[in-house]
Amino acid sequence: MSFAKDFMWGAAASAYQVEGAWSEDGRGPSIWDICCQEGGHVYENHTGDVACDHYHRFREDVELMKEIGLNAYRFSISWSRLLPEGTGNVNEAGVRFYNDLINALLDNGIEPYVTLFHWDLPYALYQRGGWMNPEIVEWFGAYTKLVAERFSDRVTHFFTLNEPQCFIGLGFLSGTHAPWLCSPLRDTFAMAHNALKAHGRAVQMLRTYGKRPLEIGYAPTCSAACPEKETPEDIEAARRMMFSLPEDLRNWTWNVAWWSDPVLLGRYPEEGLERFAPYLPKITDEDMRQIAEPVDVYAQNIYNGKCVRMGADGKPELVKRYIGFPRTANGWPITPESLYWGPKFLYERYRKPFYITENGLSCHDTVSLDGRVHDPNRIDFLARYLSQLKRAAGEVDLRGYFQWSLMDNFEWEKGYSERFGLIFLDYRTQKRILKDSASWYREVIRSNGETLREA
Repeated sequence: MSFAKDFMWGAAASAYQVEGAWSEDGRGPSIWDICCQEGGHVYENHTGDVACDHYHRFREDVELMKEIGLNAYRFSISWSRLLPEGTGNVNEAGVRFYNDLINALLDNGIEPYVTLFHWDLPYALYQRGGWMNPEIVEWFGAYTKLVAERFSDRVTHFFTLNEPQCFIGLGFLSGTHAPWLCSPLRDTFAMAHNALKAHGRAVQMLRTYGKRPLEIGYAPTCSAACPEKETPEDIEAARRMMFSLPEDLRNWTWNVAWWSDPVLLGRYPEEGLERFAPYLPKITDEDMRQIAEPVDVYAQNIYNGKCVRMGADGKPELVKRYIGFPRTANGWPITPESLYWGPKFLYERYRKPFYITENGLSCHDTVSLDGRVHDPNRIDFLARYLSQLKRAAGEVDLRGYFQWSLMDNFEWEKGYSERFGLIFLDYRTQKRILKDSASWYREVIRSNGETLREA
């Protein structure tokens, strides 16, 4: 099994996590700016005010991308850097920054992949109701129109939303992300519906105002379900669990089907329509047509998975992890098989060309006495996961893989306490150091994955 000759090997980042320059050159605040600056929610009251200073150092960062050998970089645009109030007057300095970044990437042979929304809602729109306000569908559409008009002459790859499970579920259901609210269930379902409609509106605007033929996708997330044994029974149990809905209503957002069936199949899952009926907003046929605007590709952020078998009662059941199960530095389970079964099940159901838009791990990285950053755990993790993805390449129309993340950055409520990057950041000096994993990844890219062992 091998990857396609034009397979895209990339790394990813998002605006709030790396850019800094939170109020420079006319940028308006996002909910993350305001909520972090108030303190009390993020590790040691860290903020993204400076982050990786990518706003000022992007040329250096692009040079490092070139040194790693990336042929793609997935980044998000800060909505409030382009439109400080979320709507209305355009901030030309923000447009210039992204133009300069895009041009630098292309000059170095790196394909830009733009994510329109990676959680940093303009605070001015939050004050107007944010995702609760149905007008956000058109606000997001107008923002997307601006992006298409200014950048689609050079950028041809777009993802609309990143992980709505998180910006709705963690931001408004569990209250672990900005704006740290625990909203009524009916509010979260209304916000989710508006978010999906905004996705569809963005697709329409990209199609209408794109200056070149565009590849448009969508990037939700999931925990993959993997069979305990490769028997027909366990495989079917894992497939069923992959698309099931959680029993716990306070955790309802963490699933695949509610977020992807409407986009790719044109309907919400019947199980959810029945179970969630008391909390749902009015859903019209026109809504569903908008949500299901045709996309070209589908993506998923997959970091880990769960082991599933068919129970004696004919129902899927989780297999308990053994004592000492391997985990990353932030406690996430290490399950390489999730990059085989996740793409396989998702492709079987949705039949769209597929990207892994995030995958990686947090390690306890430090600068050693020799001045280098040795991260064998990351190399081992990526080797195992990518070998499983290589296995999937024989069964799935795989288009690309984006390692999370390009560099150590602001990891949301964890602040700077977690290091996911291929590039080490000394936040005191902003010095960048390529980790050993960056050199290892360069060889994987050069060989188009031929250096990976068969899974």
